[in-house]
Amino acid sequence: MMRSHALTTAKLAVLFILSIASAFAGTWNTNKANVVLDGYDVVAYRNVDKAVKGSARYATNYDGVKFYFSNAKNLAAFKENPTQYLPKYNGYCAFAVGANNAKVPANPDSFKLYNGELLVFFNDMYKGEKFNTKIPWNGDEKTLYSKAESNWKSLKNNK
Repeated sequence: MMRSHALTTAKLAVLFILSIASAFAGTWNTNKANVVLDGYDVVAYRNVDKAVKGSARYATNYDGVKFYFSNAKNLAAFKENPTQYLPKYNGYCAFAVGANNAKVPANPDSFKLYNGELLVFFNDMYKGEKFNTKIPWNGDEKTLYSKAESNWKSLKNNK
């Protein structure tokens, strides 16, 4: 019980700090080069169930941002049906959207497919310890997903 409370307190603290950054977040979670998910191939998440770095050689623009792919086949699949491959919540941390109504950058290596949708999560150091929001998400997935869906309606176009 005590460890669970400490984890919850730490979780809320990190997300509070990160939610300050949310005020400066764009519509999409992009890097400085305006590339979604730091250039990870959004088609590969579904095809090989792992995070695969894409290349500027296989790139396209969609909704004002860039997407990179690891090969021509994945690029073609995305161009044919982009909405099938887009990351949920425009690549922001699903947990932060659901738990804190905030846009928090996500780590492309921390992901899962839920209800056929690509979700990504914050996964970085906080106070000297690794903190992956996928863990608390998995503990209350159904509730957090429902909250994220509701929160995203107002968060989506906030810049």
